[in-house]
Amino acid sequence: MAVFFTADTHFGDPRALRFDHRPFPDLDAHDEGLIAAWNATVAADDEVWHLGDFCLGPGPDRIAELLGRLNGAKHLITGNNDGEATRAAGGWASVQAYAEIAVEGRALVLCHYAFRTWNGIGRGALNLHGHSHGKLAPMPKQYDVGVDAMGFAPVDLPGILASRRRRAARGPV
Repeated sequence: MAVFFTADTHFGDPRALRFDHRPFPDLDAHDEGLIAAWNATVAADDEVWHLGDFCLGPGPDRIAELLGRLNGAKHLITGNNDGEATRAAGGWASVQAYAEIAVEGRALVLCHYAFRTWNGIGRGALNLHGHSHGKLAPMPKQYDVGVDAMGFAPVDLPGILASRRRRAARGPV
């Protein structure tokens, strides 16, 4: 079983196409593209922590359909666009605003929002977040795991850590 992270999928939300300039011709293609990328990455027995803004707009039936089509046990860390229908959907293994977990021996602090400081920062804990859609300059030990920052698919911890090394190798923009 692998553990993956993602955020800001914004299923059913046309603003994602306008504001985030996602490379999809329309909302249906957007949603289907994200589902395909998710399922190409995540196996049925994997775990996914979705760090908020799962969808905006779809009703309970569509939310249940989306969750049913996505591989893995899914945990929701609520974001500002996760309404009652999303939070109450039956496809979540857990729903909470914040979590502290360990993956591969590394302490992780999970929230939709980026923190300035967090529990365990001085002992190597990482802050994984969404919300900023890849537009916030990261602090050390802090990673935006949203689809805009991580290539439209959930990412595992080694992939998250490698993303910073790739950015450093490219040098300043």
